[in-house]
Amino acid sequence: MILVLLVLSPRLWAGEEGGDYLIGPGDILDISVWKDETLTRTVVVLPDSKISFPLIGEVVAGGKTVAQLKKEIEGKLAPFVPDITLSLEVKQVNSVLIYVIGRVNAPGRFALNVNVNVLQALSIAGGFNPFAKRDKIKVFRQEGDKTNIFNFQYDSVVEGKNLEQNIMLKRGDVVVVP
Repeated sequence: MILVLLVLSPRLWAGEEGGDYLIGPGDILDISVWKDETLTRTVVVLPDSKISFPLIGEVVAGGKTVAQLKKEIEGKLAPFVPDITLSLEVKQVNSVLIYVIGRVNAPGRFALNVNVNVLQALSIAGGFNPFAKRDKIKVFRQEGDKTNIFNFQYDSVVEGKNLEQNIMLKRGDVVVVP
């Protein structure tokens, strides 16, 4: 049985070339203004990628780096707080999800706090069941309006051939084991 999943907000785990982490829905952020306890909050990035913060209301956080979001919040708070010193950190990463479906022992959605490749994802999913077609695995990646499909031939990769197929997975990737 093959399950089709719709990934609503496939953002990159990091920037296009492995840059800074991009904030996503579900992430928990600590935001504080130095010497102002009333402007210290732990916030959750909502499914619509927004957070709410005193004095400035809703701000889109999803898809931005910590530095970008920090700069935006500082700019919006500046009229209310002179000489602002703002601290922003990602307290908990919850938005980096991959999916492993099909003929594995523990299919499902997996939250990651480290980068993983296809072999590691298959391990996280408990390995193959006896009926898996190990050389017909596909990785589906949504990039904008386009879905890219990467082939993965398990036996070939573990023999040290076609190692380029063992790609690093990105936020929202779906690994399908037929």
